[in-house]
Amino acid sequence: MEKGGTIVMELYPDIAPKTVENFEKLANSGFYNGLTFHRVEKDPQPFVVQGGDPKGDGTGGPGYAIPDEFTTQKKHIVGTLAMAHSAAPNSAGSQFYITLAPAPELDGKYAIFGQVTEGMEVVNNIQKGDKMKSVKVEVK
Repeated sequence: MEKGGTIVMELYPDIAPKTVENFEKLANSGFYNGLTFHRVEKDPQPFVVQGGDPKGDGTGGPGYAIPDEFTTQKKHIVGTLAMAHSAAPNSAGSQFYITLAPAPELDGKYAIFGQVTEGMEVVNNIQKGDKMKSVKVEVK
């Protein structure tokens, strides 16, 4: 994060291979660097932080869309990483969100492709407009 702090996530290529491949490509090309979290929903209760939009208003993307990889294998728990999409099928591109609380109403409707493993306190402190300093995927 530009204001400081690191968020570490485990990705799920076995559950959402195309989504993980797309996120990795965008992250490692520098696409996300400097983009903001344009959606932060904490009131009246914690819900999500969302970023990855080059326009910064929830309408932008990379110029293409990827296939939906919805799953029932994983649930929206605290720290779930998933792709945002429009109402149209196969419309995810670069926007992602991280859940701040369990969100079972989203299960099976969005491509879950990872989980925060370190830095949830950083996620909880994200404010609307906060910038991502550097996003990269490292294979361990």
